[in-house]
Amino acid sequence: MVCPRCIMAVEDILRDMGLVFEKVELGLVFLKEPLVNPLSETFEQRLNSLGFALAKSREMMWVETVKLTLLQLLEKGSEEHGIPISQILSQETGLGYSRLSQLFSSLQGITIEHYFIELKIEKARELLSYESHNISEVAWKLGYSSMQHFSAQFKKHTGMTPSQFRNLNRKPRNFLDQVGKN
Repeated sequence: MVCPRCIMAVEDILRDMGLVFEKVELGLVFLKEPLVNPLSETFEQRLNSLGFALAKSREMMWVETVKLTLLQLLEKGSEEHGIPISQILSQETGLGYSRLSQLFSSLQGITIEHYFIELKIEKARELLSYESHNISEVAWKLGYSSMQHFSAQFKKHTGMTPSQFRNLNRKPRNFLDQVGKN
């Protein structure tokens, strides 16, 4: 669960099931009481039907923390990138970056770096769809050092330049929580 619409979907499930919760945050649900079967199984099935999964292991919790942290960094914009991302992720998870990177790759089938690039490209598609920013503003907002680097990476991942994408009548996009899924 990595986006605001995810929070609303999970809250709807909890209310529909009559489960009392304190709060729902990106990637976390705080229940008043622990879930027991069969409610636990039903909750998991309802989450699965929306494409979500329960993070049952500590390793999956770390992976979800990485995804959430990267999404939050992306939403904050380029001005927040003074600290290396590897250091931020290590601080958030309490793991060394080397171990975290290995864990993420083995469980997600994609490196943290490639996941973050895909996340940035999808965010670029969103921003380019709105047409409220020019291409150089989108590149800056996503933390790219130059428009040329942004354009090259965008083309590598989408098969078209940002200008070509902007000129499409129908702009194909994915939700940010679908990034990295094959």
